[in-house]
Amino acid sequence: MRIGIIGAGALGGTFAALLARAGHEVEVTARGSSLAAIRAEGIRLSGGFGAAHARVDVGEVLRARPDLVLVCTKAQDAEAAISANAAVIDGVPVVVVQNGLDGVAIAERLLPRSSCMGVLSIIAANYTEPGVVRVTTRATSYLGRGDGPADAECTRIAAILSDAVPVVAIGGFRGAQWSKLVVNMLNAVPTIVGRSVQEVVDDRRLRRVVTASMRETVRVGIARGVRFGAVQGLGDRRLRLFALLPLAVGQVLPWLMRVRMGDVPNLGSTQQSIRRGQPTEIDFLNGAVVREASVAGMDAPVNRALTALVHEVEQHGVLPVERVLELALR
Repeated sequence: MRIGIIGAGALGGTFAALLARAGHEVEVTARGSSLAAIRAEGIRLSGGFGAAHARVDVGEVLRARPDLVLVCTKAQDAEAAISANAAVIDGVPVVVVQNGLDGVAIAERLLPRSSCMGVLSIIAANYTEPGVVRVTTRATSYLGRGDGPADAECTRIAAILSDAVPVVAIGGFRGAQWSKLVVNMLNAVPTIVGRSVQEVVDDRRLRRVVTASMRETVRVGIARGVRFGAVQGLGDRRLRLFALLPLAVGQVLPWLMRVRMGDVPNLGSTQQSIRRGQPTEIDFLNGAVVREASVAGMDAPVNRALTALVHEVEQHGVLPVERVLELALR
């Protein structure tokens, strides 16, 4: 099968290398130094899924019409990237592999003839050098759309992708997106203080702030009528219980995520963007919680503060730990 991958960063590069290794014909899009590196040396993958060196077609946009498209850009780049490739991909099945809540809806709006679905990936991968990806945590990814059960096309596409990397079709995808949003609360604090996710969660003071942002996210989701989907051991009953717990007890949730992550330092996708000198997708992570809270007539002060601090890091660099610890006292 010919598969186009828009965005060859950490996840895009992982999927590209593994799909090429499985025998699919892969074309990717990239820009700047990443484009030059992939054109010269291909994509080199190491870590959890083993080693792979994929020589793939690469350009700023897809040139040949694929049979399937994966959109693996950062959330803030999705609209521009999809628009740039629309002439080639409209009418082709599209899978949005992205954080946040809006990716599938954006693809549906821009590609009216395409069947659009989403993938939630819990794979942790570091991409700090152009064309080189290291998978630090191997995990199953989840594919679906909407609130209903997994349909036949989602099941078919999941099976195709599973030739290369574990992907399962799930129902209740919107609720699963919210569960993944809770997981993504691991991103902001490490970015602000310049530490790995593991180091942050190991610090009980910083872990308290992470826990507060997660609890606030769950409470906003409940107010928005969300039934949380099952993702990596998280589900509706467990998260609703978590929302009721005091912070001292609730800290077990990020701690369990940290145990699952292992000891290979995980920078998180937001911090990797900072290290590459690129804008982060914080407005689509913690910022999404703030917007959804507003719709529900609520405030989300912890996530609002974390969003502002990450934007400060984008401008001025890593901040003192004390700037984050102030939130633990709120």
